[in-house]
Amino acid sequence: MRVKPIALVTAANKGIGLQIARDLATHGLTVLVGSRKLEHAETAAKSIGADARAVQLDVTNQASIAAAAKRIRNEFGRLDVLVNNAGTSDAGKQGISHAAPLEGSAVFETNVFGVVAVTQAMLRLLGEAPAARIVSVDPSSPQRALFGPVYSPSETALDATTLAFAIEFEDAGADAACPGFTSTNLDSFEGTAERAA
Repeated sequence: MRVKPIALVTAANKGIGLQIARDLATHGLTVLVGSRKLEHAETAAKSIGADARAVQLDVTNQASIAAAAKRIRNEFGRLDVLVNNAGTSDAGKQGISHAAPLEGSAVFETNVFGVVAVTQAMLRLLGEAPAARIVSVDPSSPQRALFGPVYSPSETALDATTLAFAIEFEDAGADAACPGFTSTNLDSFEGTAERAA
């Protein structure tokens, strides 16, 4: 009997993450729907179907990350796919010279350091999979500037971080994926319409 691959998608309770989780479930994976609030993950998992499980996961909280990794180890013993989708933007439209330092810190904490923390926590689980994949979602597009002055530098740092993982873990296959300018709450739904589920 073929064992279903296991995928974890961070911030999968809405937007791009939810669509990724739906697509993975459609392609025969068991999808772990990560969200800071468990109730949001549960609602999203229910909308996906029987192949989805809710996981409380805050990428900026080490205890939350460790608990998610422990749960995955106990329930599944491995992780085949990690999709680092969680991201945030600074709402300001002013230039980088007007960005508040603490605001920038919060964006980097989620978009870069959160990716590093989650990936590091999941490496042993990924090592148990026969052909593990790490994918970091980066809306690299001409519209990046719409998301505020700190978002673009954070995504550039994410690209460099993804490359560093790709070099260090060639066997795991670390990649960046660009969904384009998609309509989500990140861009106040100004992007192109989301694909229907």
